[in-house]
Amino acid sequence: MKTRLEELREKIGSREARIGVIGLGYVGLPLALEFAKAGFRVAGIDLNADKIRVLQEGRSYIEDVPSEELAAVMKDGRFSASTDSVQLSSIDVINICVPTPLTRTKDPDVSHLVAALESIQRRLRSGQMVILGSTTYPGTTHELFVPMLESSGLKVGEDFALAFAPERIDPGSEWAVREVPKVVGGETPLCTELAAELYETIFDTVVRVSSSQSAEMVKLLENTFRAINIGLANEVALMCDRLGLDVWEVIEAAATKPYGFMKFLPGPGLGGHCIPVDPSYLAWKMKSLNFQARFIELATEINSQMPGHVVQRVADLLNEDRLAVNGARVLVLGVAYKRDVSDMRESPALDVIRGLVARGAEVAYHDPHVPECEIDGHLHKNVELTDERLRSSDLVAILTDHRAVDYGRVVRESGRVFDTRNATAGVSDDREKIRKL
Repeated sequence: MKTRLEELREKIGSREARIGVIGLGYVGLPLALEFAKAGFRVAGIDLNADKIRVLQEGRSYIEDVPSEELAAVMKDGRFSASTDSVQLSSIDVINICVPTPLTRTKDPDVSHLVAALESIQRRLRSGQMVILGSTTYPGTTHELFVPMLESSGLKVGEDFALAFAPERIDPGSEWAVREVPKVVGGETPLCTELAAELYETIFDTVVRVSSSQSAEMVKLLENTFRAINIGLANEVALMCDRLGLDVWEVIEAAATKPYGFMKFLPGPGLGGHCIPVDPSYLAWKMKSLNFQARFIELATEINSQMPGHVVQRVADLLNEDRLAVNGARVLVLGVAYKRDVSDMRESPALDVIRGLVARGAEVAYHDPHVPECEIDGHLHKNVELTDERLRSSDLVAILTDHRAVDYGRVVRESGRVFDTRNATAGVSDDREKIRKL
């Protein structure tokens, strides 16, 4: 007689398994779409009623998810979206893709995870699989999920499957979702295999690791590596500023070495959900084991000071023109955390704007991807990048290097440009107006 998990394996192979995705943000919605395109019936669940309404109209609010593809799978009945978690009992595979931010004290905030877990625990049945994709500290799946789910009376690896499979979504990336290898680690070997077989239906490559803890650590290593190396690049930028050197020239020349060097770039600070947050999850976990993550702490300190450094550089440049920050008209180009996306999570541009406003500057912003943004309760709206706006600004600060912006025109029409992204590298005229990070 087949076990319920063996039946689940067959349902995955035949595409009869019903897939659920809790959390329809930058991670969950692309994942849900891939499963639907592969032929599964997918139920998306999110507490944000506004998001659900947009999805039910067949429209996408995420740039990497084309509305036409979303509308097609909805029309075919392969994707539905709602705020209803009651349907979890009828879903075979539940993917958790909820936010995992930090508290004000830089501790992990797992409240969204716990809320999703409680909803699942109340409806868990034999033959289901639960997969956590949200980034978290090593041990979350084993220490938090296993006890709560087994309190239902069901046993992991026998009655239900449980695994961790970290997200690797990069907004605006040239990499398609299925092209990025998927790492999977289960609570038991069977859990690993079931999760791997599921993801093999939508990913070109699936990488199995020995446990959920290993999979959790993989994700944290990836982004800690990036955070530390960006911290080094930012510190080199500070050094070059003191030495009167062009940090961009130095890094580009170093990158010509064909071995032993990987190029990372400085900037006004770290942004996005992963790089500013993930290393803190690892450092927090290690503190509980009486281990000080010194590289992480140092990189966090350096990266965190970059928005303040940018504000001070703006003040210094205005001072060179005999202008005070207080009352100066500063135009910020770009408030998204990276080029060519609308994602503002943890964007350093917001901290720069806060710092300038606190010093009395009159700040406006232009970002072709962000029509409006709220900072400390004040709503800022995108302004048109006209020649008049450029000429009337005392300083233009490039904080995000969107490719839709004509930086040659920006330099030509502006009086002073502070470039924190090397966006003006290709501008040959009027370079005396430009100062770089």
